[in-house]
Amino acid sequence: MKLVILSRNPKLYSTQRLVEAGEKRGHEVLVVDHLKCIIEIEKKNPKIFYKGAYLDDIDAVIPRIGASVTFYGTSVVRQFEMMKVFTAVESQALVRSRDKLRSLQVLARAGVGLPRTVFTNYTKDVHHVIESVGGAPLVLKLLEGTQGLGVVLAETKNAATSVIEAFNGLKARVIAQEFIKEAGGADIRAFVVDGVVVGAMRRQGKEGEFRSNLHRGGSATLIQLSDEEENTALKAAKAMGLGVAGVDMLQASSGPLVLEVNSSPGLEGIEEATGKDVAKEIIRYIERNV
Repeated sequence: MKLVILSRNPKLYSTQRLVEAGEKRGHEVLVVDHLKCIIEIEKKNPKIFYKGAYLDDIDAVIPRIGASVTFYGTSVVRQFEMMKVFTAVESQALVRSRDKLRSLQVLARAGVGLPRTVFTNYTKDVHHVIESVGGAPLVLKLLEGTQGLGVVLAETKNAATSVIEAFNGLKARVIAQEFIKEAGGADIRAFVVDGVVVGAMRRQGKEGEFRSNLHRGGSATLIQLSDEEENTALKAAKAMGLGVAGVDMLQASSGPLVLEVNSSPGLEGIEEATGKDVAKEIIRYIERNV
């Protein structure tokens, strides 16, 4: 098969591993910078022009679209879909996953466990927002934040009020979320490929840090999911319509609670923590569907 990996940087670990896994299984693999693609829209003849030539005879696409370029990246994925090319992550699911508020609404409708969450349109009734998520401490998140950026732990009601009012003054959209103390600054990432959990890791934030993101200095270790955790991860990925997903969960006393479903999860942390060839599982998923 002829595969395209949509990635702005061919040197990234995830991109290199997907190229390696694809070539190892006998496929031709191209790395294409989606921002440099020219989309040509024509009745019954959609095309993509890239570096002096048209991208023809492509069998499948693996999108690795960064959050900052979601709009154009998903436009390129959509164009491939119009060209009848299989995509490991569908454009609509990618767009849905990048909208944090919409994602939470989709997951809630599907019956997936979530921390109590409140979103407002710059309300002045800050007291109600704080009380609705169980009071302080609480977590405040910018809707556009990624990799732990734009996430604040407000330990007191006064601190929460100040932060919310500051975000409101900046016209920055923010969600307030219940703080799960028993999680102890750790979360779980379950990596789902084609309806199967292919690996899971426990991410622990560094000392004094409530965010567990590896980009923030957290560490990752292999974990065996409980049946409830595995079912929650699969349910979340299915609700979001994602063939490839990283499902982030907290271990709460009430059961697993989903924080986020990532449509372009990195491979480095999960492969190092589990020792599993996750890149190969993604290639095999494509082989089964093309």
